[in-house]
Amino acid sequence: MFPLRDENPTLRTPFAVIAIIALNALAWGLVQGFGANYPLAESLCLHGLVPADLLGLIDPGHRIPIGHNLVCELDGASSPATLLTSMFLHGGWFHILGNMWFLWVFGDNIEEVMGPVRFVGFYVLCGLAAALAQIISDPDSAVPMVGASGAIGGVMGGYALLYPRARVQTLVILGFYITTIAVPAFLMLGYWFLLQVLGGLPALGSEGGGVAFWAHVGGFLAGLVLVHPFKRRGALTAARFRRPRRPGSGSRWF
Repeated sequence: MFPLRDENPTLRTPFAVIAIIALNALAWGLVQGFGANYPLAESLCLHGLVPADLLGLIDPGHRIPIGHNLVCELDGASSPATLLTSMFLHGGWFHILGNMWFLWVFGDNIEEVMGPVRFVGFYVLCGLAAALAQIISDPDSAVPMVGASGAIGGVMGGYALLYPRARVQTLVILGFYITTIAVPAFLMLGYWFLLQVLGGLPALGSEGGGVAFWAHVGGFLAGLVLVHPFKRRGALTAARFRRPRRPGSGSRWF
C-alpha cells in the first residue's frame, strides 16, 4: 500500500516540512550530484553513518566496496556528525522521492499541532532514535546508512497515534490489478510498521547492504513516545474543531 493523500486538511502552511524537503533536495543535488556515481559514492563514504566506524570497531584503513568499482576507506573513528548528516542523504531517486512523499503526506498535520520549531526538534530526535536502533541491531556493520526514513517513520508514528481514524487514500497493486482505496491511518501505518518488523528479523546479524528496517522501527516507536511531549497544549483539539464539514455530513471530520 502506497499513500496518495490523506483526508486530514490543515489550516497552516507546513513551512518546516517544506524546508526539510528542500534541504534533502539540495543535498541530493549539490552533495550527491543527483545520484551520479562518484558524488553519490563519495557522499556515502564521507557523510553516511557507518556503525562499526562510529563505534571504533574497525581498524583505520578498512576498505568497503560501495558500488561501481568504488571503495570507501574508513579511518576507524568517524564523526558523530554522521548521525545527523546521514538523515539528509539518499541512495537513489526512488529512495528520496518516496521518502519526501511520505513526509509531505503525513508531516503537515504533525507540524500543525507542534508548530515548526517543535516539529524540527521532533523530526531530528526521531531520526537520531532511528539511527540508534539500527546501530544496536548491527553494531559491527561497515555498510554506510543514509536516508530520512527513520525520521519520517517518527512522523508516521506520531500521526498514527494522533489521527488513527483519518482516512488515507492508498494505491494498492495486486499483480496486474491496480486500484485506490481509502483506509484508516492506523491500518495503513500499522501495516507499514509490521512490514518493517518482518523485514528486519531476517536482517539481524546480516553483513550486507539493503533496507535499514530497524531504523524504521526505531523511528516509528520514537514518534509514538515523543509526539505528545512535543504537541502544543490544546492544539490537536483546536485543529479538529476548526476543520470544515465534509459536504453532506452532519458532523465535523478529521
